[in-house]
Amino acid sequence: MGITKRGNRRVERALKKWQDDIIDEIKRIIRNTTLLLEKELKARMPHETGEMADSINVTFDADGYGAKLEIGAFYAIYVNYGTGIYAQGPGGSRAKKIPWVYFNTRWGRFVLTHGQRAQFFWEQAVDEASDYFIKEFRRLGK
Repeated sequence: MGITKRGNRRVERALKKWQDDIIDEIKRIIRNTTLLLEKELKARMPHETGEMADSINVTFDADGYGAKLEIGAFYAIYVNYGTGIYAQGPGGSRAKKIPWVYFNTRWGRFVLTHGQRAQFFWEQAVDEASDYFIKEFRRLGK
């Protein structure tokens, strides 16, 4: 009987260690995938002023099972998908009037525009991070 109990404790300890190791690996994969996504976004997005890349904010859930990446620059979606006649992606152009005029504070003058061409950075960065995530979980399952 004593051998059985001791054997069961060994199995229980081994299973508990294995479980803890798997949980740590899952948290590592989530963290590394999020950090890879941040790195890929910063590398792929246009860097005219660096403001958009600097506006990226990453937070991790306290339990380590989730993460959130936000791009704080309100115009990031317009840079990624374009505007006006050049708009692509979800919804296309929602412009009421093309061309339109706006005041550019940096240049100090009014500008006539038909829109801005899309400068895709989001999809490629997400694909790269997704590939890493899938590869790591497949490796974990072996």
